[in-house]
Amino acid sequence: MSTQRTVAFHTLGCKLNFSETSTLSRHLEAEGFLKKEFEEAADVYVINTCSVTDNADKECRQLVRRIQRRAPESLVVITGCYAQLKPKEISEIPGVDLVLGAAEKFNLATHLRELTKGNSSKISSCDIDAVTGFHASWSVNDRTRTFLKVQDGCDYTCSFCTIPMARGKSRSDSIENVLGHARKLAEGGVKEIVLTGVNLGDFGKGPDGAKRHEESFYDLVQALDEVAGIERYRISSIEPNLLTEDIISFVAGSKKFMPHFHIPLQSGSNDILGRMRRRYRRELYTERVEAIKSRMPHCSIGVDVIVGFPTESDAHFRETFDFLHGLDVSYLHVFTYSERAGTGALELKPVVPVPVRNERNKTLRNLSYLKQQHFTQQHAGQVRPVLFEGHEKNGLMEGYTDNYIRISTPYRAEWANAIVDWTVQ
Repeated sequence: MSTQRTVAFHTLGCKLNFSETSTLSRHLEAEGFLKKEFEEAADVYVINTCSVTDNADKECRQLVRRIQRRAPESLVVITGCYAQLKPKEISEIPGVDLVLGAAEKFNLATHLRELTKGNSSKISSCDIDAVTGFHASWSVNDRTRTFLKVQDGCDYTCSFCTIPMARGKSRSDSIENVLGHARKLAEGGVKEIVLTGVNLGDFGKGPDGAKRHEESFYDLVQALDEVAGIERYRISSIEPNLLTEDIISFVAGSKKFMPHFHIPLQSGSNDILGRMRRRYRRELYTERVEAIKSRMPHCSIGVDVIVGFPTESDAHFRETFDFLHGLDVSYLHVFTYSERAGTGALELKPVVPVPVRNERNKTLRNLSYLKQQHFTQQHAGQVRPVLFEGHEKNGLMEGYTDNYIRISTPYRAEWANAIVDWTVQ
């Protein structure tokens, strides 16, 4: 009878978390663990948490309760941003055995060698200022697309954000290392790499947080463009103040970097941007969008926006709506503001009532739908390259055009992980 230990993972939050979970999974498989699906019985369950919103915290608790009902004798490990921010709170959740902060996340295998089911949770965490190392991570769920982490942490002080407290100072991998990872992924058949990080445009600060941009994100994209075997790159998200003319011009002339940017805005009101402590105003955002569209009219531009930030009046929200309505962008990721302990926004008054926040979210989600429909219609009849994914769902397969239009079509095995010329409908 096999005594091989089994492990199951669940990831909450961003693409960065998914890349790290995938790396943790590979670490444990190398230690002899057998990976299981999260809904299956396993000896160990690992939840990699986010703490951007209250929902992520609540979902973590719900997941632990589900594990307790299904497998009360299994070990439960919580890591990620929520684990770094509130380790004691998590350790008090019934059923949690181990809480790993940011410095210990990638030592998971070592901790599991010594961990047994007990009556109290073990916390292994430290002050975030002591977290200085960089751990390369990438996802390999299928060969089509992988999320490659090249940067971590953030030196910004946005008043709504807990990420600097959860992930520490801005630090990066070296270009040499990133190129090595990209070549390895290419050898494994990966066609598209999505570059991920907390503040990608700040790439170039060394793992100790002391090196000041001996390398830059512009240097990185230029170097990656020369890697043989990778056919597509995407930039997951980049701050508007760090999205330079050089980067825009380079993407416009590149055959590998896709015409697709995701640029956080957060508010279309300069008053609110100031209270958020963002490092730009709406005028600069407009300049960036116009610079992209002048060089790449077909480029997709995604926008992050937060509704219901403290002091956001009806007039402020109308400013945001009108600004986005008039902006040549393709889709919105809309977040409802939620109070986060330790952030400066907690001091701001008046607070926007939750029902008003939710209504504003719905309004902008409707606008996003219209933006997306309009962007797709603009390209109807055009032939664009689509990279199709390998998995089949209900007889269908999906893929994305170079400029991020989602395509769904009946499954054809020969199209899996292949780039196909497609007429947009």
